[in-house]
Amino acid sequence: MAVMYNSSLLPLFCCLITIFLQFLSVNSGHSPPLAPALYVFGDSLFDSGNNNLLPTLAKANYPPYGVNFPKGVTGRFTDGRTVADLIAEYLGLPYAPPSISIRSSVPLTGLNYASGVCGILPETGSLFGKCLNLDDQIHLFHKTVELKLVTHFGSKKDLSEYLSKSIFTFSIGNNDYINNYLVPLLYNSSKRYNPQQFSQLLVTKLSQGLKKLYELGARKMIVFELGPIGCMPNIKNKLKNSQGRCDEKANKLVWYYNNDLGSMLNELTSNLNGSTLVLGQVNSLGYDMIKNPSNYGLKDSSNSCCKSWLNGTLTCIPFQKPCPNTNPHFFWDAFHLTEAASVLIANACIHGSSVCRPVNLEGLLKI
Repeated sequence: MAVMYNSSLLPLFCCLITIFLQFLSVNSGHSPPLAPALYVFGDSLFDSGNNNLLPTLAKANYPPYGVNFPKGVTGRFTDGRTVADLIAEYLGLPYAPPSISIRSSVPLTGLNYASGVCGILPETGSLFGKCLNLDDQIHLFHKTVELKLVTHFGSKKDLSEYLSKSIFTFSIGNNDYINNYLVPLLYNSSKRYNPQQFSQLLVTKLSQGLKKLYELGARKMIVFELGPIGCMPNIKNKLKNSQGRCDEKANKLVWYYNNDLGSMLNELTSNLNGSTLVLGQVNSLGYDMIKNPSNYGLKDSSNSCCKSWLNGTLTCIPFQKPCPNTNPHFFWDAFHLTEAASVLIANACIHGSSVCRPVNLEGLLKI
């Protein structure tokens, strides 16, 4: 049966719809954030510009980095937003600024302590200059709490409530393999420890750091696994006759770490009263995205989007034009993800049921 309508009312109807949508847009911008703050720790996957302010060779302070980011070049080691940025957006918070860029009043919406090329161990990344390792980052957060945040709150109870509702997220440990264990000419860690022992070393050190954060007031933490590093162009492109295949020996190394990480987080959640430590199981997701890119709307999961040094095995060459369309690519350079890949991972952790466990970010906010 045909539906009859008065065509003269159509412009009025469209106008009303437009006004309604504008009303929703304006009001959604004033919605209170889902958490008071986001505190970010990690390496170059999360660095928002700390390395710009440090004497290190590991910087992303030049084009084409930031080609898809609203503010352009910021020091992020990708074309656009990181997973941490996307989590901030979901929470209704501004992007966490680099912690060492704050000289006066500290923002109450969170800070970013992540630092490219650094890791869990203090020696990791040191050959490139100064970066912020795990201990450095936690020390800086300690100073933030004791010297800055305490002045904003009327009582310790108010500060404790603020920190207990804030979200803390980690992506760290990649460089302890890429720029340490897998570089025997420069580091002796692979001679001192077998893969299982090295994994335990890292996880024990990380556990100590998470406990310190708990003592400072952190209660809700998301700790991401290490990705399939053997599939990074940096590693697989160095293999002879690899034909694009992943280095499964390198992937096996991080499997030990990820397995130990999950057990450690479960143990801490059980022992630290009132805490919830979430494991971001991104390894299997990332591996499937690389092996079956079309299932995720991707086309190229082997090559870096930007032109990078040494036959595509390092960071982007300054001022060289990247691929015309970054969206079908998984890798931005030889180490880091594109924003498109980060969006898929962030959404899976925020809303999905198979990546962030025992609860996704939606569930963590309700605790």
